[in-house]
Amino acid sequence: MRAWVVPSPGRLEAVTLPVPRPADDELLVRVRTCGVCRTDLHVRDGDLPPHRSRVVPGHEVVGEVVAAGPAASAHAVGDRVGVPWLRHTCGRCRFCARGQENLCPHSRYTGWDADGGYAEYVTVPADYAYELPDGFTDEELAPLLCAGIIGYRALRRADLPEGGRLGVYGFGGSAHLTAQVAIGRGASVHVLTRSREARRLALDLGAASAGDAAARPPEPLDAAILFAPVGDLVPVALEALDAGGTLSIAGIYLSEIPALDYERHLFRERTVRSVTANTREDGREFLAAAARYGVRTTVMPYPFDRADAALDDLAADRVTGAAVLTMPGA
Repeated sequence: MRAWVVPSPGRLEAVTLPVPRPADDELLVRVRTCGVCRTDLHVRDGDLPPHRSRVVPGHEVVGEVVAAGPAASAHAVGDRVGVPWLRHTCGRCRFCARGQENLCPHSRYTGWDADGGYAEYVTVPADYAYELPDGFTDEELAPLLCAGIIGYRALRRADLPEGGRLGVYGFGGSAHLTAQVAIGRGASVHVLTRSREARRLALDLGAASAGDAAARPPEPLDAAILFAPVGDLVPVALEALDAGGTLSIAGIYLSEIPALDYERHLFRERTVRSVTANTREDGREFLAAAARYGVRTTVMPYPFDRADAALDDLAADRVTGAAVLTMPGA
């Protein structure tokens, strides 16, 4: 099969690999589309330490089950399924026992610990594959599987009150999906991003306002989510919070945070929270919410053989919405 691998930090290489064989509890999935996530960029560029030599990136996979191991259940050959970032948790540690499997110290991830969806075929443990909602094309579904799910986790962590005021810093693949769920639930959403195209998209999707990333929102925020991996925006977002507000930082990677001033940024019970992966329940809840609120996925499709260009465009902020790799004939 054709695939892309990361041979060294900063490089993506097109190769030919054997089609993987599913383990007893796994599905073999023929890839139809694969979203291009900023985490893939961090894997390629070495911002995340390598977990697998010459790994195949990609963890927003929509595909068709073509084979299954003898212990795999819940999905049949021919089913359309989603292959996400979270691939394995132990099910026994204190975090798994209390419903926080995203914090499992033995967790493993598609496109980092195991080969992912920048390939014609991929395997996934059957218990970690998602049933996908109707009403979406393959291209529309792909970004939901990480960008959407992790954004939903970040929204939960932000503790946005009903009908509250939410600030969204950065407006790429994850943010434009999360904002629609918040708007669907009755929130006023203020988008702060340096991209003019993203600001136009935000207003088109129903945001109450859209301004530059460093600008002050038009009203104090009950909650904010930082999607841009820019540590300099942490004090900016904190200063925009009302008393008791929460800043949720959505990224797996963030540049250095400047020194914070207690009085300006943290006093009056403002809170900072990080986000570490997601649980499978987060994914099921988000996919149901996406169908309920009619979430619109804005995608920029790239043919599979231009995966390197898609990552370069993402790094240079030339992607509006979410980039998606499409397989020939899918």
